[in-house]
Amino acid sequence: MPGLLERLAEVPDPRDPRGVRHALAVVLALAACAVLAGATSLLAVGEWIVDAPPQVLERLGVQPDPVLPRRLVPTEATVRRLLARIDGDALDRAVGGWLADRRPESSGLRGLSVDGKSLRGAAKARGRKVHLLAALEHTSGLVLAQLDVGGWGAGARQ
Repeated sequence: MPGLLERLAEVPDPRDPRGVRHALAVVLALAACAVLAGATSLLAVGEWIVDAPPQVLERLGVQPDPVLPRRLVPTEATVRRLLARIDGDALDRAVGGWLADRRPESSGLRGLSVDGKSLRGAAKARGRKVHLLAALEHTSGLVLAQLDVGGWGAGARQ
């Protein structure tokens, strides 16, 4: 069963390979750890990464500095740029796959809930609001899929 780092490595890296200092999976894992530790902004994510315990950095595969006795961590600006450019659907599939791998096997019928919502404060090109549709499995509480449904969301008249 693949671990989270292996699943995050499935996300396509949008960067030119020349000059890449930090593996995409490592940056995504650091950001996830920061959010799980309570970071609620990209600035807080960057601060958490700078202060992360050395054993966490080592476990996530952060490369050692060739000169100083520390590890080379991505800056907040690097994390911000990278998160803005990655394919959100690919990230969703990678994390969803990792969670599904850990789902207990169920026998018989599965209950599903489907719900939609408009994200407040989030917009795409030309100010289009982001409308999400999600499916959740009752037994495990696992979100099986989440999809941006465009203009078909709340209040749309099609």
